[in-house]
Amino acid sequence: MDTLNPDHPPLTVTPAEQAPRVWKFWGTALWGLFVFVAMFVGQIGAVVLLAAQRGLPMDLASVQLVGHEPQTLALSVIMGLPATLFAVWLAIAIKKASFVDYLALHWPSWKQLLFGAVGLILIVLAWETMSRALGREATPGFMTDLLKSGRDKGAALLLLFAFSVAAPMSEEILARGFLYRGWSASFLRVPGAILLSSLVWTVVHLQYDMYFLAEVFTIGLWFGYMRYRASSLWLTIILHALNNLTAVVLTMWLGS
Repeated sequence: MDTLNPDHPPLTVTPAEQAPRVWKFWGTALWGLFVFVAMFVGQIGAVVLLAAQRGLPMDLASVQLVGHEPQTLALSVIMGLPATLFAVWLAIAIKKASFVDYLALHWPSWKQLLFGAVGLILIVLAWETMSRALGREATPGFMTDLLKSGRDKGAALLLLFAFSVAAPMSEEILARGFLYRGWSASFLRVPGAILLSSLVWTVVHLQYDMYFLAEVFTIGLWFGYMRYRASSLWLTIILHALNNLTAVVLTMWLGS
């Protein structure tokens, strides 16, 4: 028998490596749409809840009236975060994958953080210089009015948390987290995933004009590159948060 013959040892079969449990192009796109809708429902749900607490009729006029208030807008952005987290968690759980590994929730090194921050600063300074040369405002006017109004109405800290913590986490988990992860594993590969996820992230900011959308897109490309370079979503979340924090603080200070 071959199994007992030292000259003919039994064959050993190495188990094939299990393919990574990742949604590919269409799965990522459809689930990404679901995550976006969940984020929107979470945000609009906060506005509807506040309108109901005030005894206002449940119509579009009431939602618009309450939604324009700085405190309400801040709470709306904040409530979009748990909705986004749940939707992404559900999509990943169906694949029976690790939430942390799927989204690359790993801490970056200080060198990676410094490199990402320097690149972000250079991009923002380039756009700032261009804005001054063209005689354009560096911050959209409606954002300046919102932040000044929030400061005057005692909602400065709430707005600061909403735009510097909740918004960066929600947007990065969707764009550089879930969308990039799936699309980079599809036929798009890394370059296509960076490009398309940056485009989706830009579309989320359609309240801006084309000039500011172009700035958002270029920053998104940098975030996408850093996500690829460092394999860390925490890095892009931190960079996004620093960018928003600086913009909010400077806008409030310049408007004082």
